[in-house]
Amino acid sequence: MDDNENLKPLSFDNEEELKPFSFDNHQKSDDDFVPMAKGTSNELKNKDSNFIFFFGTAESGKSVILSSMLYYLKSQAGVLRPRIGTPNSKEANVLLSDFFENIRQGILPNRTTRDQVTRLDLVFEPNNKSKKVHPINLTFLETSGENHNEIRRGGNYHSSIESYLNANIPLTFIVVTSYDSAHKEDALINEFIDELERKGKNIKAINLVLVISKWDKSGKMDVESAEELDNFIYDRLPMTAQRIDTYGLSKSYYTIGSITNSSGQEKISLLNLSTAEVLSKWIYKNIVGYDLDYEGTFWERLKFSFKN
Repeated sequence: MDDNENLKPLSFDNEEELKPFSFDNHQKSDDDFVPMAKGTSNELKNKDSNFIFFFGTAESGKSVILSSMLYYLKSQAGVLRPRIGTPNSKEANVLLSDFFENIRQGILPNRTTRDQVTRLDLVFEPNNKSKKVHPINLTFLETSGENHNEIRRGGNYHSSIESYLNANIPLTFIVVTSYDSAHKEDALINEFIDELERKGKNIKAINLVLVISKWDKSGKMDVESAEELDNFIYDRLPMTAQRIDTYGLSKSYYTIGSITNSSGQEKISLLNLSTAEVLSKWIYKNIVGYDLDYEGTFWERLKFSFKN
């Protein structure tokens, strides 16, 4: 995406750069000229993408959700590749390879580095042949849970995160809280939504979904009914529940499958991509306006039937 992936403020670490002008022992002449520095812009460059921003505290499951969604998109829904010409294409390729190799071996992804936005600039090309279901650019943004804790009680985000939240770019928000710690994060989630509103985001108009991760800790891989998920949110996240109802926001649950714990290390023993599919399709439809498995127009279906 942008040429300078990590937007940094001007640095004045070198004291030599800040010496005041000195006219001692200097004879003024008509040739004296002080050039003006070119302006520095904090605007993100190469904004032609759809940005997906993950919110959640440490160990909430953000990295697991991201890696399993990417794996679903690449293994079942189409082609997923780093976007050519973006500055982090090589890094994205390495990270994607790690994600895909690890998930097939049952290894959970590493925690995200603090004060750093993990950014993946990708192109997703669906295997659906309908012209309505076209390729899209996706930029996934993931940050450390410790950074999200910094906004408690009116605190501020790290500048690397602020750059994206303040930029004029299309943002989709995935708000993650886990089955076993949701009751501790109700206030923080509301502080995050308040922060978005302070930045001029219209919550009723943006794409935002609340995801209850680690649903397998309930002893089940899915919910028996929509009421079961609603009751969980009303019970554990009452303030967030009011936000969801008032603004008409989306909600879902998530699991990567069966997790075993051996010698203090968790591993995936049975991979389940059903919730990765649901969330991936939600993202695509909210961006494009059509379902990822849209069957096409009458003439498209007729053409496909002849080919098959």
